[in-house]
Amino acid sequence: MIHSGGYVADPRIRWQEWLPWILAIGVYFALPEYLALGARILTFILFALSLDLILGYGGIITLGHSAFFGLGGYVAGILGAKLGVADPLLQLGAAAVLAAALGALTGAIILRTRGLTLLMLTLAITLVCLEAANKATSITGGADGLSGVAVAPVLGLFKFDLFGKTAYVYSLVVLFMGWWIVRRLIYSPFGASLTGIRENAVRMSAIGAPVYRRLVLVYTISATLAGIAGGLTTQTNQFVGLNVFGLEPSGELLVMLILGGVGRIYGAFVGPTVYLTAQDSLAKAFPEYWYFGIGLILVLVVLFARGGILGIIDGILRRLRGKGA
Repeated sequence: MIHSGGYVADPRIRWQEWLPWILAIGVYFALPEYLALGARILTFILFALSLDLILGYGGIITLGHSAFFGLGGYVAGILGAKLGVADPLLQLGAAAVLAAALGALTGAIILRTRGLTLLMLTLAITLVCLEAANKATSITGGADGLSGVAVAPVLGLFKFDLFGKTAYVYSLVVLFMGWWIVRRLIYSPFGASLTGIRENAVRMSAIGAPVYRRLVLVYTISATLAGIAGGLTTQTNQFVGLNVFGLEPSGELLVMLILGGVGRIYGAFVGPTVYLTAQDSLAKAFPEYWYFGIGLILVLVVLFARGGILGIIDGILRRLRGKGA
């Protein structure tokens, strides 16, 4: 039901929304040999959710989201490898706080701009973070990365094992919490205002909406979630390198969202799952040419489905309902 103010007044979870979680639990029991890959997919789903919040709902175009992902990764890594703070929840909390601080600080500056200027500023922030991590060799390990990251058992009970069981469940729980936050934001007046700002910021400003403040707020929330995703990556790998600040993570993330469907929340689930699963399979079969396969999939999706893979599914369901009628 849609409220007169434009937001969904009944944000209750529909039964279909439980399917990804049922599938994730099924993977834990049915495919134990793929739990390490599964944990990576879950982490990137959270990362994709954080980007979809600002890109799909807020209309903020960025190529520098890996700045927050990388910062979160290095914060968790430095705490575990250099400062002796091994508690995983403390590491994630610190990653979230510092990523939020960077998001608020940079967002307050760059969100006063638009278009290509905004895009280039987000890219510049990532490059500054990359150079800072590269120069601070004694803290970050420089080009060699930061290894030996100590991660204590979760809640003092669940130790990270070689088979990835703890990492998978831990990542799944953190993702669930992130999804819950994003969903609550979307199904709220704040989420409706974000959509309005994306569609026509001038009109929203004319009716009295605090456009700039809301964009900075959602940018900060998005940065926080990306920082948590980065911290998760470091914890599950017990290593972090300069690649987390590279252009590749941001570029891959955009591809994942386009594959799944931008601005649809569950596109952030479908895109990373398809991309990383295809990457793993193609890299094993065609080590030198797997990027060609990924590119072909992306081209086909863009040509034949404006809304990504979810758009294809929606089209099939509409046709089936039309035949049933």
